Amino acid sequence: MSFTDRYPIIITARKEACRDFWIKHLGFVSGFDSTWFSWLSAEDGSASIAFMTPDHPSSPPGSENFSGTGMCFELQVDDAKAAFEKISATGLKIEYPLTDEPFGQRRFGFHDPSGLWIDVVEQIEAQAGFWDKYMIGSQG
Repeated sequence: MSFTDRYPIIITARKEACRDFWIKHLGFVSGFDSTWFSWLSAEDGSASIAFMTPDHPSSPPGSENFSGTGMCFELQVDDAKAAFEKISATGLKIEYPLTDEPFGQRRFGFHDPSGLWIDVVEQIEAQAGFWDKYMIGSQG
């Protein structure tokens, strides 16, 4: 199977606020925008996301309003420190500071207006032995 794109659709009454947030703070561009649906993508096409109002009849079955829990949107970057500085310069309040995690990520995070947690991550070297006890088939 070949895909032309893949993206979550976040059902929210705050569609416009989410659209504007992703454009202002994350540099996404609008590919489609209507009164009930906004589809955005990174300028280089490496990531997409959509927002839809809860009251439109085209909503797929089972798509209730997003509650802001149980989902994390990962944005993997080559340089988390540079991304942190760029995003901070837009005035966004960063809720989880730039941190080197023992499991091998440099990351920071924040919520968008729908409540979606956005985790900006760079893969770095994990602390020696950190993953030993978590790997399937390990003896730890």
